Amino acid sequence: MKKLLATLMAAAMALSLAACGSTSSSAAPESAPADAGSSSAATSEAASESTSAEPITMNVAYMPNYSSLVEVVTADKMGYFEEEGIDVNLVQFQDGPTIIAAMENGSIDVGYIGSGAHKLCINGQAKIFCFAHVGNGDRVMALKSHGIETAADLAGKTIGYSAGTSSEAILNKTLASAGLSMSDVNAMEMEASGIVSAMISGSLDACALWSPSTLAVEEELGDDVIELADNLSFADSSASVSSWICMSEYADANYDNLLRFTRALYKAKDYRADEANAEQISQWIAEECGLDFDTVYAQRGDAEWLTSQEMMDEVNDGTIESLYKSQQDGFIASGDVEAEVPVSDYVMFDLMKEAAA
Repeated sequence: MKKLLATLMAAAMALSLAACGSTSSSAAPESAPADAGSSSAATSEAASESTSAEPITMNVAYMPNYSSLVEVVTADKMGYFEEEGIDVNLVQFQDGPTIIAAMENGSIDVGYIGSGAHKLCINGQAKIFCFAHVGNGDRVMALKSHGIETAADLAGKTIGYSAGTSSEAILNKTLASAGLSMSDVNAMEMEASGIVSAMISGSLDACALWSPSTLAVEEELGDDVIELADNLSFADSSASVSSWICMSEYADANYDNLLRFTRALYKAKDYRADEANAEQISQWIAEECGLDFDTVYAQRGDAEWLTSQEMMDEVNDGTIESLYKSQQDGFIASGDVEAEVPVSDYVMFDLMKEAAA
């Protein structure tokens, strides 16, 4: 895989926040940077066709963090959805399983999920129509003052986690790395906000969380916090892939809607790739999910970001499929998925390619 945003240069901080002020989703689209435009997988012919498409409204689920919002907010603010005839209604959720539940009851059309909820896609509950990124925003963290220095020290400790999410996934992997399982600890199922509060109060010995909640814990507890594992700790055995998903029934009935939505995401990937846009995008995200700018800006290194062309190169050479296969292997090893499923059964590679044509 290619470059990580963790290597972004600090020069982006020199940008004026005044240039980031526009928050209207109906604002006229600005011109994308020349290098982003040249790498965009969406062609001008496709854009021309989409302008005459029937206007649609799509209810879009997200989680309140940079990784979830970076593409969809950029596509909205830059007018890429408007170019495709799409009016997006952004709806905030706390985790992937609740997003999928909202899709099942029909209140949400498409949504972004982190790695942990992908087991539901593998098990047939939803389809992946666009690759988002490989993430590194999950952490297993513990309190040194509670006698924890290594993963092995988690035995018998009280650990907060969020079931069915990347929180549970990384906790299982961390415990397994020390020869432990959930039965060896006092695992407390909680919402992310509750985990943060319980860690700060000392009610928990350790936790499994994702960004920006991890940042909140570190900020409050400082040097007493020790990081036991992150996604990269298990990169060799299980990729931490995030994706855009929908129900199978929605995909069958609304394929063109997904195609248009994905074309807008591709343009957003390319706009995001220009370092000069980093502060502006972070400001948009902060305003959308009610976080402060510095918290959002600090999350830019939580994933490996690809341009649309880089993504398509990896779709075409099989790299993306191998990442989903690695992710599935991790779920099989942890017992969350019973048997191997062909990746193409739940990942819509043909749509990704068509959106780039």
